[in-house]
Order: sequence, then structure tokens, then C-alpha cells
Amino acid sequence: MPGESALPNPELPGSDPGSLKRGRFTYFPVVPGRLEFAVEARQAILRDRPELVALELPTTLQAAWLRAVERLPEMSIIFYPDEDSGDDRRESAAEDEAIYVPVEPADPFTEAIRTGVEIGAEIVFADPEAAQRPHLKDAYPDTYAIRHIGLARYIEAYRVYPQPRSGDIARHAASIAWKLQGADPEASVFVVVSLNLLDPLLDAMEEPQAQPMVRTWREGVELFNPHPDSLAEITIEYPQLQWRYEDFRERLAEANLIDRRHAQLAVFREAEKEYEAGTGEHLAHWQRRLLARYTRNLALAGNDLAAGIYDLTVAARSLADDNYAWEVWEAAGIYPPQKTDSDLPTIRISGDEVWMNTRRIRLRRRLPSTKRRLRPFGLKPRKKEKFPGEWASQLNGTGICSYPPEDLVIEDYGRFLKRKGKSIVSEERVRVEPFTTSILDGIDMRETIRRWYEGRIYVRQFQKIQGEVGAVVVIFDEDRDNRYPFMTTWLGENQNESDMAFYSTFPFDNLVGPGIGRAEYGGFLMTLPPRRMYDVWQDADYEFAESKSERLLLAALDYSLQHYVVYAAARPPRSIFRTIASRVDRTIIYIPLGQLSPVTLKKIRVVHVLDGYDKREIAKDYLW
Repeated sequence: MPGESALPNPELPGSDPGSLKRGRFTYFPVVPGRLEFAVEARQAILRDRPELVALELPTTLQAAWLRAVERLPEMSIIFYPDEDSGDDRRESAAEDEAIYVPVEPADPFTEAIRTGVEIGAEIVFADPEAAQRPHLKDAYPDTYAIRHIGLARYIEAYRVYPQPRSGDIARHAASIAWKLQGADPEASVFVVVSLNLLDPLLDAMEEPQAQPMVRTWREGVELFNPHPDSLAEITIEYPQLQWRYEDFRERLAEANLIDRRHAQLAVFREAEKEYEAGTGEHLAHWQRRLLARYTRNLALAGNDLAAGIYDLTVAARSLADDNYAWEVWEAAGIYPPQKTDSDLPTIRISGDEVWMNTRRIRLRRRLPSTKRRLRPFGLKPRKKEKFPGEWASQLNGTGICSYPPEDLVIEDYGRFLKRKGKSIVSEERVRVEPFTTSILDGIDMRETIRRWYEGRIYVRQFQKIQGEVGAVVVIFDEDRDNRYPFMTTWLGENQNESDMAFYSTFPFDNLVGPGIGRAEYGGFLMTLPPRRMYDVWQDADYEFAESKSERLLLAALDYSLQHYVVYAAARPPRSIFRTIASRVDRTIIYIPLGQLSPVTLKKIRVVHVLDGYDKREIAKDYLW
């Protein structure tokens, strides 16, 4: 990994990082929970090979923490009652409060234990819990800076402006110093300590410390296996980044492979693949470029250099949509080693609170961070298969049907297109003339202003349009490459529901629930009244058509009982269709897709096909 070791670094004449090695003690300050310090801690321990690794962690949690380290790469959570909630808290509230500590592979304390065990070093938890842990500010510069300025410069820059000390901090440092001074006098000791406690500890180690009153046992310490779906909310580094670290942990010489921005790009790419497979939508090159810029700006707004999982999700939602944001959240939350089947109890846990044994437990992050974890709200959760192929196994193929709430949406859009088609024809037949004796249908402001120099007012007159719109055709893609192989005709189930013919992607290639397929329209035809339409795709009368879109237009002219047919597409139909329409006393009203709302088009383009009417009752729980 690029960057310098803090021990020692002759390239920094203005500082003395060698001072962190004092006799048999080597002090290694870290920012808890951060990937870059985990990498540096492992490299330093493998280089120095200490006989004893001491950590600023509570002695009462040592057995549970070592057990959790044995389980890696599976993550664990340590729970214990919060007995030190403070005098200003109500006793009844304190009884319901607990502290949870996620044991993550990319945490430098966890990595120090893991690497220490690997080289055969003795592990010592050096916080004897002599009193309630004092509050120490954990506002650190973004640790991503280490990749560019090195570890020594990062530590030096932090120590230039030390945090204010208090009597509680001094006593806490003194109790840790007492524990370190009692360590094996013949052993070389590698001390892993939080950066904000480094200087108080160094000062405390300068003189002998008296034994404090310490806690020797803590009741109620439990170890749990977090559910894989919970990791994105409870871990400090997002799970995909931690998996990337775990994957390349044995090859730290290739540390560029676990660079945060490389990991961020991998998350976006994986999310884009799932987004395209699930929705049929594609991200444009300008969206990818703006994603990089927007995530950078979000990180800078939070005084960071690289974006976290929250910023990645917000950027995806802002520059694409909720579906892409969900895929980003899912991709960033993937951690393959985590399983639901475990030798420990598996629990689902959120970043706010958890329910266990019918007792409500309010979670407060401590050890090592007091920051609140952020999770984007407003993204509808999606159910998943219990095992691959579960939903496909529930297909029976006896019949298909639509989802009624979607039918209402598309019927409403069809009525909108009919009104818009009539307004287009009406606009084409407007007569504008100078005002004489009547204002007719109103003043034409545009023409009046355009001819202001004449000193006259112009009025407009609408000619009444005879006839209605009887059929609507919407073509999203003419499908020259046969991307939409699924072609079917649906009959309306009541007098207000249109007959519909459409072509789309194959719905059951993308199952979103048991017997519930998600597809993307290539084009569709709607016509009223219902229950009149023969199978458009098998009708020999339409063999003249050269494409699926033309077949739908021919059927629209054939089945429309009204004079007008609306045709919305990227380009108008061939001129021969105007002739065909006039022979059957029909008129085609062409609406360019560019005149329609892209947000609405994107919404109505998705169709869900249900494998039987019984799926309608459960569909609402699976659709997104």
C-alpha cells in the first residue's frame, strides 16, 4: 500500500515518529474501524513480529472478542448491558439499554488481534475498566488521506492540534498505563491505541502507576451472528469494502486493489448490471460521470475525501432513480462470508434499535465510535428468495394475468394521450384574425405581441373537432434487434378496461416474487370497448407489417370504432399508413415521444405478469 510507516520515517525531518518506539514498547495509534489503519496495523505487526500485542480494549470483553476473531471472516456482534449510562439518565431507561460492538475484519483493533494470533504473540486487553470510559472526540481527518500523504504525516498532523484533556481522560490513560507496565518485562510490546488517547497514554507511561479499582467481570456479555441483510447498517466500513479487504488481506502488496475509489467503482458497476437486468433501463455515460462528481461533492460536504455507503446511495437516487439506488445499497451491502446458519444465534439488527427476548434494547454505538450510522429512507425493501430458484419452482403455467393497480395507471395514461391527441388536432385547426366585433374564443397573445407594431389585437377561433380517439398505440422501441420476444393479447376484464396487445421482454426471465415476472414494454396497443380483439400476433390480416410496431398500428386502425388513432413513437409511421388509414376512414395522430414526460414513460413502461389470479393477493408485497 502506498504511504510511509510511522516507525520510523527519515523523510520527515520536522517530526520524530521514532518517538513512538520507547524501549520495549512500540505505540501504534489508530482510528478505530477504518480500513487504512487495519492495513497499516497488519503490515507493522508482520514487520516487527512483537511478542505481545496490547490493545485499548476492555479486559471484560477479551474472551468474547477472541471468540469473534476466531469466527472471521464471518462478522460477529458483542452485546453487553449498559451499566454506565450516567447519573443524568433515568434508571428505568438504563435497564433497557445495551451496547453493541461489531467485530469487523477492517477494524484495526480486530486486525491487530488477528495478526498477533497469526504470528503467535500474546494478546492483552489493556483497558482494565477502572471507571466509566470518558468521552473522547472521534473527529478525525478522513483516513483515505493516508494513501496520499502516508501514515506518519497523518499522525503528525493530528498531534499538532491535540484535544483538550480532562481529569477523566488522565485517569483513564493512567489505568491503561498500569496494565501495560505490568506486562511481561522481557517481551517486546506492540500497543494499539486510539489516536485521540495516544498523547495522554505516552505521558502516563512516563511514571509508575498505582493499581486502580478495576472491574474483573461483566455480566451478560453475549456473542451473536448478525444477519447478512443487517451488515450495511451496523458496520463502520460498508460490507463490500470489507469483503474486498478480506479478499486481498493476504496480498497487502497489492493494496491498490482495496483502494476506496476502486471499490466504489466496483459497487456502481455491479449495481448497474443488476439495474439493467431488473428494469431494462441503462445508465448514460453522463450519468456515470456525474455519479463520480456528485459522490465526491457529498463526501467533501461531510469533511471526507471518499464517499460512504450513504453517499453512494443518495447519489444513485439523485442521478438515476430509486431502483438504481436500491441496487447500489444492495451491492455495497454484499459480504459473501456472512451466513444465516451459524453456531451462534443469528439476529437481524438495525442501526437504531433491536428487539430481543421481548425486551426493547436501545443501541448506542461505542467501542470504537459514537457516530450515528445513516441509512437512506424511502427505498422500499424487497423480498428475496430463500434459496436460488425458489420462485421459479412455483410457476405452474396454467394462465397469466395482469396486476390491477398497474392496469389503472396505464388506462389513465391512455386517456391522457387521447386528450392530448385531440388537442393537437384542435391546435392545427385554429384560425387567427384581427379583432373587429368579437373576441371569438379569446385573445391570441402570441400573435398580438408578434404584430404589436400594427397596433391591433388578434383573436383566435377554434374549429370544433368531429370524432373521438378510439385506439392508442405507444411504441418505446421498434425492436429491430428482437429484444422483446414476448408477444401477447389481453382482453379487458370489465367495461372500463381496454383490450391490449403488447410486446415486451420475457417476464419470467426476471422473477421478483413467486410466480411474479417483471418485464419491459417494447410497445402496446389499447382500444375500447373491450373483449373484441383477436390475437393480433396470429392474425394473418397484418402480415403486411414489417415490424411489431407496424402490426400494432394496423390492428389499431382495424379495431378503432372512432375516427382518430393516436400513435406515440420516436418517429412517425411510414407514409403508406396514412393511405391505409384514409381508406378505412381513420386519421392517425402522431405524438413524438420527446413531447411526453420521460418520468411517466419510464413508470408505465414496466409491466408485471402474474402466473395466475391467485398471485394478485400477494403481488403488492413483491412489486417495486
